[in-house]
Amino acid sequence: MNTRLVPELVIFDSDGVLVDSEIIALTVLARKAAEEGVAIGVDDAVRSFRGVKMADCVRDIERRLGRSVRDSFVADVRQATALAFDAELQPIEGIHAALAEITIPVCVASNGPMSKLTHALGLTKLLEHFQGRIFSAYEVGSWKPDPGLFLHAAQTMGAHPSNCVVVEDSLSGARAAKAAGMKVLGFAGGDVHAELELTPICDAVFHRMGDLPTLL
Repeated sequence: MNTRLVPELVIFDSDGVLVDSEIIALTVLARKAAEEGVAIGVDDAVRSFRGVKMADCVRDIERRLGRSVRDSFVADVRQATALAFDAELQPIEGIHAALAEITIPVCVASNGPMSKLTHALGLTKLLEHFQGRIFSAYEVGSWKPDPGLFLHAAQTMGAHPSNCVVVEDSLSGARAAKAAGMKVLGFAGGDVHAELELTPICDAVFHRMGDLPTLL
């Protein structure tokens, strides 16, 4: 990655990058899947569903079940996740300090619905950093690993894709960034498996949010 060039825009994923939500949300999803009749461990849920849109998660669960989930399944998962966030959600360690150091324009682009994004960012006092610059795949109609969400964010923010840096923790997000012609920094957060997964596709992989301003 050419650190001599200052990017025009930094695009952050939300889950696992700004808010420490991955294990909370995937634990809820695994629990709700168990209520449907399929046992999915949290580790399996992380491997299978991290960074994956809900519709694809449901398809995988239905494949394992051999039948459709109940009609209220997604709504039940969303409600249970929101309640779990209220009780447990924290910002990623060091993200507030990192954002305070970054002078480049920033935005959020996530596969999650807008209501989930604003709820999570509000709970963790990060919303003020991104108000009016939050892009949801549900509003754009394009989910990672398709590059459409990132391209829409860049166009809306007035930045050329080649001058954007994406901060991602999932393989699907990293692939979307690369397909959009953007640089991508993989946040592994101390997870060795995530580091091994992200290293082949990312321009750099890092473990501490305090290192992000220097990488940019």
